Amino acid sequence: MSANRIKHKVNHVSLVVDKSGSMRQHSAQLVRVVDEFVKGLQEESDRLGHETRISLYAFDHQVQNLVWDMDVKHLPSLRGLYKVANGATALIESAVKSIDDLKNIWEGYGEHSFLQVVVTDGEENASGFAESGQMHTRMNAGQGKAALRTWIDRIHGAMDDLPDHWTSAILVPNSLAKRTAQEYGFPAGNIAIWDADSSKGVEEAIGTVKNAATSFLRGREKGVRGTRNLFAMGQDLSTAEVKANLDALDTGKYILIPVDEALPIREFVTRSGHPYKTGCAFYELSKREKVQVNKQLAVAEKDPATGRMTGRVFSGPAARQLLGLPDSEATVKPGDNPSYTVFVQSTSVNRKLVPGTKLLVML
Repeated sequence: MSANRIKHKVNHVSLVVDKSGSMRQHSAQLVRVVDEFVKGLQEESDRLGHETRISLYAFDHQVQNLVWDMDVKHLPSLRGLYKVANGATALIESAVKSIDDLKNIWEGYGEHSFLQVVVTDGEENASGFAESGQMHTRMNAGQGKAALRTWIDRIHGAMDDLPDHWTSAILVPNSLAKRTAQEYGFPAGNIAIWDADSSKGVEEAIGTVKNAATSFLRGREKGVRGTRNLFAMGQDLSTAEVKANLDALDTGKYILIPVDEALPIREFVTRSGHPYKTGCAFYELSKREKVQVNKQLAVAEKDPATGRMTGRVFSGPAARQLLGLPDSEATVKPGDNPSYTVFVQSTSVNRKLVPGTKLLVML
């Protein structure tokens, strides 16, 4: 006679962080915000009843494992573990090692998913240093190209072999690095750009990761075990969640206006025949945006067949959490959801509107 067995959800999160010399200005802040990231994982895992395990890696010209597949509830502070060195950037090697290590985890029982997030402020220049004792960028041209090609082949192999319940993502400092990350095999929807030169850059980067990890855990509840759109907001929003958590607005108290010109938001509202009050207008999330903690959010229904908005709009205090945003400023981009469009409150008078979108105005 066999006993019933609980098949619980197990999440393995691997955070791979650059510790090369250029990260020195961010080191103290990085420790604090990574600790906040871990706290967010703890809270969300408790809320959902998941087991979440975390691994931490740090890399310069060498890759070091700091924490291995530890229950996130028991993880100490990163303080004392993370130390910036004067080294270079073995970016590819760190991503490959993290994947190779996690592939050794046995998945016989439980429903497992894997999330790897790499954070770097530079570009690859040193993978293979541990084997050769040289940075490939300092070898002669032929040797250097051959060494780099070996590591590019290795990351292609690692990425190509990832099963559907694996998600690999990266934060990079600029658009050039984003293109390079795509060439390595990171899906475009799993690459985000952070401001490595800003005093708030690290906090924003980890806030982005925290937001993405929260969305990842919530997606697990809907049966999503892996994603190629980790940094997209509203990607997995469902009708059941919207109706259960948000309020349908009275149709007489708002209007959706097509934007036909790149005008400042106040001018556009008044030109459309409506008075402008600070906070009365919500712009359609159509590109990468910073969303401050005090901004209200709304979602508008659309016809899955045509993509046109039907006019029903939902909002409420739970909208931010439902969309996976942390209780802090976060940089997000819109997800491709067939049923809903996300709108963000504007408190500006000068925001330039994007033609081809819609503006939600509260009357």
